[in-house]
Amino acid sequence: MNRRHFLRHAMLPLAGGVSLLGAGEVAAQSDYRAMVCVFLYGGNDGVNMLPPASADAHARYAAARGGVSIARNSIIALDAELGLHPSLAPLASIWGEGKLAALLNVGPLARPTSLAQFQAWRDSSDAGLMPEKLFSHADQQILWQNAHTETVQLRGGWGGRLMEVLGGQQQAMSFGGASRFGGGRLMQELILPGPGSRLEVQGYFQGREHGARRAALTSLLGDGGNQVLGSRYAGLQREAIARSESLGSVLAQAPANGTSDAANPDISAAFGHLAGAMNNPIARQLYQVAKMVKQRTLVGGSRHLYFVSQGGYDHHENQLTQQAALLSQLGAALAAFWSALKAIGAENQVTLFTESDFGRTLKSNASAGTDHAWGNLHLVMGGQVRGGRSYGTYPSLVIGGPDDAALNVWEQQGRWIPAVSVAQYAARLVDWFQPGMSAGDRATVLPTLENFASSTIDLNFMTV
Repeated sequence: MNRRHFLRHAMLPLAGGVSLLGAGEVAAQSDYRAMVCVFLYGGNDGVNMLPPASADAHARYAAARGGVSIARNSIIALDAELGLHPSLAPLASIWGEGKLAALLNVGPLARPTSLAQFQAWRDSSDAGLMPEKLFSHADQQILWQNAHTETVQLRGGWGGRLMEVLGGQQQAMSFGGASRFGGGRLMQELILPGPGSRLEVQGYFQGREHGARRAALTSLLGDGGNQVLGSRYAGLQREAIARSESLGSVLAQAPANGTSDAANPDISAAFGHLAGAMNNPIARQLYQVAKMVKQRTLVGGSRHLYFVSQGGYDHHENQLTQQAALLSQLGAALAAFWSALKAIGAENQVTLFTESDFGRTLKSNASAGTDHAWGNLHLVMGGQVRGGRSYGTYPSLVIGGPDDAALNVWEQQGRWIPAVSVAQYAARLVDWFQPGMSAGDRATVLPTLENFASSTIDLNFMTV
């Protein structure tokens, strides 16, 4: 085997980056906490995910939406005012337990913004007044993931910056592909495969040639000499190999042909052994997260951040059918994840929350769909969530109402100006994840948060 071939195959152990901050196999501390970001790519229609339940509000909603509205008798009422999409029925019991909450009208904001201010600032190129490139998929995905208003100047995502501030052996990981969310200024998220997958280096050092191969690679890597980049590269490769050897067997654990995962029967049962309706991408990603939480001592550190994703929510046509199918997968997967957390006794140590590109227009289009909008509705789930209620204010269900982002009548579609910023949403999660963080560190993670210091909106959706 020639040297280049050996390096090419032995030095790509992970499908993504590893932390430049280092990691090791240390016992998880008793205060272990994990957050799971569920990103719904395409712009999930939050108003159909969490539709109004009261007769008066539903009448306004149906009048504005037309054929894209959900019939009131099929909505699952969560309380007197708020309902749940029928495809999310498995989540109703979690709401009843008080472990699922709704966040209303959230989106990227530079500062609290009224309709009059939006009309005055909407053409401004000042990111201190208006978020960049509203209604653009790629740009708004970045703004949600970096909790800021500009897409280029601020490096990394709010999750990655948070992990960098914490330092040490904390790790951001993704089962949903590469994201801005988990990357920082000096670190990359660790991108990992689904159940039953093998890391590329896994098994490479096994068998008769194990010793020789490992010794050869160690020699080739060396310490990078006296060059900074060489030393960093060598260190990354050594860490990646160590990570692949410690995590590879965990990642590969999976049910076989619909039977129980022998290493994780509790998680396997919660996810229906990943068979039938549970054999979908978002369920498989959350299955991996549940295993990592259970076997967190192998991951190292006391704070873990996970990113998972589900795509396909850009419903400009035939929305009712398409969204129902996706939410059916999502609801079943979230409920299974909750059951798995309880089965492994980790429900109080994990908080899951949703994000998406943007909301959808209240007014439907001519193709039985909706178009790109701004403010949206989201879910937060966990044992330390103050659930069974909503936080924030449901937007006006009137086209051309007080929070419809438009200047001219012809522009009025029900694009809600958010009442809650992504930074405010993230701040409450950060405060739970790492209590007592200094003001300076908090500002590093969420630079625009200071602009919302005067907000009186109740966002106390975490118990600690």
